[in-house]
Amino acid sequence: MNRSLVLRRLFLEGPLNRVVLAQLTGLSGGSVTNVAAALLEEGVICEVGLEESDGGRPRVQLEVNPDFATVVGVEVGETRIRVEAFDMKMRVVRAADVAMHPQHHDPDLVVEEINGAVEALRADLASTGDHGPLLGVGVAVPGMVGRHEGQLRVHAPNIGWRDVPLEPMAARLGVPVFADNGAKAFGQAEMWLGAGRGVNHAVVTLWGTGVGAAIFTDGTIYRGATSSAGEWGHTCVVVGGRRCRCGGAGCIEAYIGSQALLEEWYRCDPDASRLSDPDSEEWADRFSEASRSNPAAAAALKNTATYFGTGVANLVNLFNPQKVVIGGWIGLKLGPPLLGEIKRVVSQQALAYAAGGVRIEVGQLGVEAVALGASMLVVDALLANGGVPPVPLTAKRRLPALS
Repeated sequence: MNRSLVLRRLFLEGPLNRVVLAQLTGLSGGSVTNVAAALLEEGVICEVGLEESDGGRPRVQLEVNPDFATVVGVEVGETRIRVEAFDMKMRVVRAADVAMHPQHHDPDLVVEEINGAVEALRADLASTGDHGPLLGVGVAVPGMVGRHEGQLRVHAPNIGWRDVPLEPMAARLGVPVFADNGAKAFGQAEMWLGAGRGVNHAVVTLWGTGVGAAIFTDGTIYRGATSSAGEWGHTCVVVGGRRCRCGGAGCIEAYIGSQALLEEWYRCDPDASRLSDPDSEEWADRFSEASRSNPAAAAALKNTATYFGTGVANLVNLFNPQKVVIGGWIGLKLGPPLLGEIKRVVSQQALAYAAGGVRIEVGQLGVEAVALGASMLVVDALLANGGVPPVPLTAKRRLPALS
């Protein structure tokens, strides 16, 4: 436990000296010294220079050793697959795109292609010797991840994954494999390294092809009874409204998801040039650009802000967050120009006391943050274990709490 306390502080807030570590963790100076000595000897942390002190000797600064290990994050999106390797400072050291649309192929084939990409990255890293060994793989999926009979199973019907086991991936790669919902993975990345830093109560939204959210209370992600909490895109904003691909009606995703948003633009602006792919990021830029000179496009974009803001107001009333972060590829493109209108709608729709205490911001980590968040599943297990590498997936253990 002491090792975990020290290591987590160094990962999130380092570099730090031993005196500050004792203050932050509540451990005695002797305990911090002993823990730090062990972690230094194992290569988990390293010394990174001196810090001047008031009247005393300079203090040695410590941080997590960036070359202790590498971790891989896999984003299995609805339209793309991204595989990235990170060092222990969460810097991308290698990356690969899997040239495969996950909705158009059998899950076993998709997993096999991912395995090949991970093995290629690992071989490339090993050939240079610049970074540490592969510690594990985290996978983010556009669906739910549950445990059945001690095994992780992925249920992501939007890409045709139904009860897909991940044990074969762990067996093939020979390292632990973890998995989580893409919105939750993205949310954890923003909480640890992005717009959510320093906040205990937050909602991080993922606005793209689909719509989701990660809800954090007391710094811990809220998962619900079956780990499916955060399906914000399938909460109702219009009773008896548009049909949603989930089978319901009036879902917020049916109004601001990529397909719905593109159709809304065309309805309001018949002169807009037609694109065949609603998941192409190009049209979002063109939509925003058209709104500057075309009143019809501006009206469509304002409608979008109204729906999104109404959904955020619901989140504010339900969870009373300190901050709401707007992310995802659509959120990062349309969030900045719509931010003022979204805030206005929230102030009108949410309870005044709760609305007055919430900040609404656009995410800081970009569209690649889902893979980053997936890799943090592995890092979280390392931190929870006090620097001891995580156990294989097949061993019985709880899903990482990402606290």
